[in-house]
Amino acid sequence: MALQDIVEQTVTGLGYELVEIERSAGGLLRVTIDLPWSPGHEQFVNVEDCEKVTRQLQYTLEVEGADYKRLEVSSPGLDRPLRTEKDFERFAGEMVDITLKAPLGAAAGGQVPANRKKFRGTLERVQAGGWQVVWSDEPPAKPGQRVSKKKEPAPLQALGFSLDELKEARLASIVDFKGRKTRAQGE
Repeated sequence: MALQDIVEQTVTGLGYELVEIERSAGGLLRVTIDLPWSPGHEQFVNVEDCEKVTRQLQYTLEVEGADYKRLEVSSPGLDRPLRTEKDFERFAGEMVDITLKAPLGAAAGGQVPANRKKFRGTLERVQAGGWQVVWSDEPPAKPGQRVSKKKEPAPLQALGFSLDELKEARLASIVDFKGRKTRAQGE
């Protein structure tokens, strides 16, 4: 049985979802787990969950004779990879980073460079069953900077895509260390 299948069967058998499995130099086997998602019910992986999966995986991998030196089980973290349709449904409305397999070409009426493959914006569902990312190229205002009410905001741009066109998609890791929010964000 392949390592991927062994790990996936063990993780799902314990009631978790396998997000990612990675082998690194030095014999490190890194397994990322999450709790299954259902709309309106958000749960998060904690240390006890990782410990439970680690114990079971160590036993299972020893029985199967898998070759690894160190096992690391963790939660997906802030920059969680998005791979399946269910992942995209779960994080619709969130800020994401996407990388396309191939550049756009002459899309968006020339407003986007022809060789651009990376985008950061809000993930949205499209009527036709696909997905789009919506962004503005206007830089965010610096804290304490006055923004003129007369100034026209930069137009929003949207890029439609299918999951087949993606090389990689992740949640954008946006951390506010100071805890300050502008009035519009706090309301």
